[in-house]
This record gives sequence, structure tokens and C-alpha cells, in this order.
Amino acid sequence: MAITIILDAGHGGYDNGASFQGRKEKDDALRVTLAVGQQLEDAGYNVLYTRTTDRYDSPVEKAQIANRSGADYFISFHRNSGITPNTYNGTQALVYEADTEAARLGESINDELVKFGFKDLGVDERPGLVVLRRTKMPAVLMELGFINNEGDNQLFDQRFDEMVDAIVDGIEGALPLDEPAGRYGVQVGLYRYESNAEYMEEQLEDQGYSAEVRWEDPYYAVVVGEEPTLEGAAGLQAQLRQDGYDTLVVKL
Repeated sequence: MAITIILDAGHGGYDNGASFQGRKEKDDALRVTLAVGQQLEDAGYNVLYTRTTDRYDSPVEKAQIANRSGADYFISFHRNSGITPNTYNGTQALVYEADTEAARLGESINDELVKFGFKDLGVDERPGLVVLRRTKMPAVLMELGFINNEGDNQLFDQRFDEMVDAIVDGIEGALPLDEPAGRYGVQVGLYRYESNAEYMEEQLEDQGYSAEVRWEDPYYAVVVGEEPTLEGAAGLQAQLRQDGYDTLVVKL
């Protein structure tokens, strides 16, 4: 089934997060969030965002945005920071509670980032973090290296695309898409007799649509198209309705 993930770019607006020599955590977080989101969309996931611009929402508001979205998973991206520059480094996954689905997701992402080149700081419980405590779905906060460590910044900047690949590999490893593309169609009729369904199929094909008759006990259903997303199916549905058909989006 389709998986919906809401991605959160940490901080934003007047909240810069951690900073180092003019570098701002909010900017790094947004950059990686948008890149990861694009790859996940290309892979077939449904992706939502708490922000796509330099906007501030409080942690409570971020959790509320996620909860209203109906997403299945929440992933927040941040950069860590130490008191003294170049003292600490590494990647870490933060979750509300260990031995949960969120923890397994965080571990999968963290493991791929370690393979990529970051030091392993593991998966840690942080029940006090609002975006982990107030979200209703499994939630992970990823610390993508230390913003005041030159080595971590070098990995982040010079191998950015590889880092994004590692994050996406971790997500796909923990949350595989079970179904191939082409999961939605548009039903244009139910018939008790197969001959009537076949007549409708021919009519649709004469108009340039790809249609098929499917047995949906006790009826024959005429279904148009095979779309990988609900959005694609909705577009097809709108076209069919414009042509005068009564329609229903169905899962194939």
C-alpha cells in the first residue's frame, strides 16, 4: 500500500537553530529535507512537508501539522552542535521510545549514514522533544552531523547527493513499498452482464482510453487506467467526468 511520510525541516524563520561561522542549521535542514522528499516521491512514496520555505512554526505547531496531515510517519532533519568546535561529530537518530517502529526506522537511516561516512552516535530516546512526544505517528528526529565540526560539514557539502541517497536507502529499507506502480484506476460502471461491460469497454477504447473489464463478485466492473498515485487517478477521473462518465477511483 502507499506510504505517506511527512518531512520536517528543523527550525525556520527567526529560529536559526544552531549556527557556526555564518552557517545556519535551518538552511541545512531545509536543503536536505527537500532533496530527500524529491527522491522519495520519485520512488513512489507520498511525501508531505511541514515547511518548504524559510518559515517558523513552533515544535507544537509542527506536530499539529503532522497530525492533521494523516501521514503514516514523521521524519525531522536537524544538525547537531557541540560546545567547542571540532570536538564532537557523527550522526544520531532520536526517538520517543526504544524498541518501537520509530526506533527501527531511525536505526535504519542511521546505519546507512554510518556506511556513508558519519561516525555512529546510535539511536537515543528523547521523550522530552515535542515533535516526538506530540506526533501521533512513528516519529524520528535525525541529527545529520555537527554543524560546528569541519569534517561533518565537509561530508554534508561535498558529498551531499550521496548523503541524501543514504537517507533514502535507510527509509526504503525500513518502509518498503509492497506494491508496484499502477495501484489506482477509475471505475466507470458496474454491470450484471459481461456483454454490457464489454460494450462499455469498447466505447471507452474508441475514445482513446485504456479500459478493462474486471470481475467484482457479483458484478463486472469497467475500470480505466492504471495510475501509481491517487493524484494521477484523480486527474484521469476529472477527464472522464468531463466526457460525461460517472466515476469512482478504485484501488487495483
